[in-house]
Amino acid sequence: MFRIAQISDTHLSDDKPFFVDNFVRVGEALRASRPDLVLNSGDITLDGASSEADMAAARLLHDGLGLPIRFLPGNHDLGDSQDAPGHGEAAIDAMRRERYVSYFGSDWWWFDVPGWRVLGLNAQLLGSDLAAAEAQEAAIVDAASDIGARRLALFLHKPLFDRTIDESEITGRFVNPVPRRLLMASLVGVTPALVSCGHVHQYRASEAFATRHVWASSTAFVIPDHRQPRYGLKEVGYVEHRLHADGRHDSVLVRVPGMPTLDIAQFPQVYGPV
Repeated sequence: MFRIAQISDTHLSDDKPFFVDNFVRVGEALRASRPDLVLNSGDITLDGASSEADMAAARLLHDGLGLPIRFLPGNHDLGDSQDAPGHGEAAIDAMRRERYVSYFGSDWWWFDVPGWRVLGLNAQLLGSDLAAAEAQEAAIVDAASDIGARRLALFLHKPLFDRTIDESEITGRFVNPVPRRLLMASLVGVTPALVSCGHVHQYRASEAFATRHVWASSTAFVIPDHRQPRYGLKEVGYVEHRLHADGRHDSVLVRVPGMPTLDIAQFPQVYGPV
């Protein structure tokens, strides 16, 4: 069995350290649990897209965990998808992406464990006109083409959709319809057994089209109902995924004792009034 502890939406900053205490508590729980891998699925930083200091602070805090770790970027780390609805947030560009890579390493990757291939993607590159988007698409094709009998676990920042793969709504909360179709085509007929993400700051596990879709909670805060619908559980924590060599898998929400579920509405100095 290979155990992945997925943390997400940590929103770390030295200048505005409102969510660092929760990260420290999660770190204590992770060091006690000793997973095979810690995976941060994006929005690592409070505002790394604009502040390099946030990138440096977040990297230092993760290094302090002392555990094997991989990263995937979120919209707050390098800008949102170019096809996301306008909401005042910067869009991904080559400079922001290169800065992210300089701190956290490759923004897409894959590796194999017994029975599984684990593929991590940069969700903000999907639908992008950056040259890196073509390189990522080629990597997806390569990862799927020789997967053999392994099952596929796919990680990215944004959920692919809410309930069905053919949804047409464009909200910025999910991967948009056109890049979603292109992603599935790039998988050349391979159906992921597991797709896991963050971004929504809610925990949810559901089944769709022979795939288990898991949304990881934020370690930092939840978003109030008047700003975001309830899709699942609005509470902080992390998700442990257990990938068994025979292809079985299970995912559980881990609640960390003493870690408060903060509400972003209580912190207008972070992103403005919510």
